[in-house]
Amino acid sequence: MNRFETAERALRTAAPHELLDAVRVVLAEQYDAKDVELFMADYGLTVLQPVSVAPHNLEPLPVHGSPAGRAFGSQVPYCEEGRGRGARVHLPVSVRGDRLGVLTVTLRDGAAAAPECVAELAEIADALAHEVIVAERDTDLYLQARRKDRLTLAAEMQWHLLPGRSCSRPEYDLACQLEPAYAVFGDNFDWSATADRLMVYVTNGMGEGIEAALLTSLAVNALRNARRAGIPIADQAALADQAVYAHYQGHRYLSVLMLDVDLATGRASVVDAGSPQLLRLRGGTVEHVPFEAQLPLGMFEETDYVAQDFAVAPGDRLIFVSDGVHAVHSPKGETYGERALARAIHSTRLLPAAEVPRAILRELAGHRGEAVLAEDDALVVCLDWRGRQPR
Repeated sequence: MNRFETAERALRTAAPHELLDAVRVVLAEQYDAKDVELFMADYGLTVLQPVSVAPHNLEPLPVHGSPAGRAFGSQVPYCEEGRGRGARVHLPVSVRGDRLGVLTVTLRDGAAAAPECVAELAEIADALAHEVIVAERDTDLYLQARRKDRLTLAAEMQWHLLPGRSCSRPEYDLACQLEPAYAVFGDNFDWSATADRLMVYVTNGMGEGIEAALLTSLAVNALRNARRAGIPIADQAALADQAVYAHYQGHRYLSVLMLDVDLATGRASVVDAGSPQLLRLRGGTVEHVPFEAQLPLGMFEETDYVAQDFAVAPGDRLIFVSDGVHAVHSPKGETYGERALARAIHSTRLLPAAEVPRAILRELAGHRGEAVLAEDDALVVCLDWRGRQPR
């Protein structure tokens, strides 16, 4: 059995809350590691929080400006060669493009990180990421490590609804961010992929706090229920509309923008039921993509929805935003607006998809100011489309 297989077996057989201990033992025995630490990205993507219990209490590391943050942002291992001490290797901990955190391995004094050693450690970090996702069903340890502040109950519900924060396949990269991360209440997104299709849903719930979270939870689960029955997106919207109306009788409703893309051709069907908007960056030009607006889900009884045709081309970057982005006002009452949003999208054109939502929301925060931060939540989703390459 080689070193990687030994590590993989140790992770598979470890208790959910003991994954880090298992990795420490294997890396000490097989790679002569002196120290091993796991850091999880917090909900706001500002710091990397240590997974530790007393007496191993470490300080959080900034995502921007630290060696571990460099590995997290680039998704490539980063080595600090030690002078008189062992090298320190920072390894991305990610699952299919969903960035969870960083595994930091410090080798014994005088040891160097050979390329083949770094490659093996990177594989172990990948295996650890998969085990963390599975372990979160049975322990709160890793979810607790993701928060630098306490989540509101509404935010806890909303983050629990998400399929992840980013994903990657040969045809596309997809990423999103919600703000304020620890007090979000109504905005949400969902996605699902098959061998041939990608479906993306961006929702903008009405109201505030728990009521908004409950409304969004009902609508998202109704859409998932219809989608998993193999129903087309227009009928998914109709069934979710009925579920929301049956419960709220039109007193509360929810906006949603739904996209169903054929991975082979880039042809898409779209249902626009409310306020989320789509902007496209193509060939250096940002433009708003208008769709025929239809009624929000749950506003009236038995609303019929119609899917519209849309085409995505290789190289396109699609940005979905909630009204907490495109309609937000500054403390002086100035609307953020399409022009400012287009500038923000253009200024982030060289960033990978996973970095774009957070960067756009930072630009937005500078416009609206802290005084109005809690008035509405904001959601940005970035879809980089490459399309399927011919075999």
